[in-house]
Amino acid sequence: MNRIIYITVAALFLLTGAGCRKYVEIDQVGTRTLHYTKDFQALLNYSQVMEKTYYYPEMASDEVNISDTNYQKNMRDLDVKGYTWAPEIFIDVNDGDWDGLYKQVYYCNLVTAGVLDSDGGTEMEKRNIYAQALVHRAYAFYTLVNIYAKQYDAATAAGDAGVPVLTVPDFTGSLKRASVKEVYDLVKNDLQAALPELADVASYSSIPSRAAVYAILARASLQQGLYADAGKYADSALARQHTLLNLADYADNAAGLPLKLQDPEIIFLKSMTLALPTFPLSDDLLALLENTDLRYTLFTADGANFPGNGFIGRGYYRMRINSQGVYTGPCVPEMMLIKAESEARAGNVGPALDVLNELRKHRYKPADYTDLRVTDAKTALRQVLNERSRELMGRGFRWFDQKRLNREADFATTVTRSNFRGQTYTLAPNSNRYVFPIANIYIKLNPEITPNPR
Repeated sequence: MNRIIYITVAALFLLTGAGCRKYVEIDQVGTRTLHYTKDFQALLNYSQVMEKTYYYPEMASDEVNISDTNYQKNMRDLDVKGYTWAPEIFIDVNDGDWDGLYKQVYYCNLVTAGVLDSDGGTEMEKRNIYAQALVHRAYAFYTLVNIYAKQYDAATAAGDAGVPVLTVPDFTGSLKRASVKEVYDLVKNDLQAALPELADVASYSSIPSRAAVYAILARASLQQGLYADAGKYADSALARQHTLLNLADYADNAAGLPLKLQDPEIIFLKSMTLALPTFPLSDDLLALLENTDLRYTLFTADGANFPGNGFIGRGYYRMRINSQGVYTGPCVPEMMLIKAESEARAGNVGPALDVLNELRKHRYKPADYTDLRVTDAKTALRQVLNERSRELMGRGFRWFDQKRLNREADFATTVTRSNFRGQTYTLAPNSNRYVFPIANIYIKLNPEITPNPR
């Protein structure tokens, strides 16, 4: 079974929002036939498409706070709308996050439709590539449903609108939005189906592995509030990959930090759509970071150090150390934090702190480090969530944490953007503004894609 792909990045699937069968522009320059098994692997290895995830959830999160009036004045219109949770963000323009994720889905569907009938590979190689496509597709749908749909709630998920689910490379299928539950079911089913065909740890973190599958299952279960399952899956991921960087080794040589394909902490390589964004961090987040915390000294910097777009305050700087982007995929520290949260929510204070302190030991110079000590589960859980903010800052994780934690009275927060271009903006817990709008051009062209209430 041959499939034609178009090597020009934007040409294959220009308006990729859910297939958009009424709007497909094809540039016939540089065509290639998907025929050999290696062609399908090459498609999944195309990092410019397959590695990217999102950008706007970071701008919308409460860990970004833009108070510098000069910086405010120079912001892009889309960034302003995302930052202030505008009713409409993408007005008659494409949404790069939606486009990129659905382009990944399309690539994966090309692979699942054709790789098993391809030439030049063994049956084991074909099944492995098929499984890789299932993992990439599952991750894309997990990300889509958490940006463009309501927070998962077991009581309502079967009726809450999720996102269009496409599992074949077909421009004529239905674009009706599947329910949130249906999307999660697809994600988990695809991941479980992929497990037997994958290596425990891949030769490169850009290639799906069993460790990656368990890590995505852990993240999805955490987002669903299935904390025991999340801890179990995190354990399974850590059993296969558990190496931490000791930041003290890089305290005087940040440029020596490993590049993304050599970073032992990355379980599944995904990155932010915008390679070198500028994120001024909020005072609340910075207050969580001690001056001796190497994540503060290495991964944040004075706003004056951001060339061409400086600001007053301090910003997230990790991606500028080696210019390899903002890592958003599952990683070893995230799995440790999921394990710690699972233990804390089960009332197991000692095991939760053991995991937390093991991570923290790798984030300070030995002379500056002291263990966290608490005795009650509620305080332990708060410490875990604070550590998530420190460890995972600047990568968009916080937006998804806000969505899930707002359902708990102890952690629900109202976010305020004060004096932004002379106005104040407020985001209440569980507001409809936590669900990103679907760009109006996709809905105009495909009316069966219902809009999100804002």
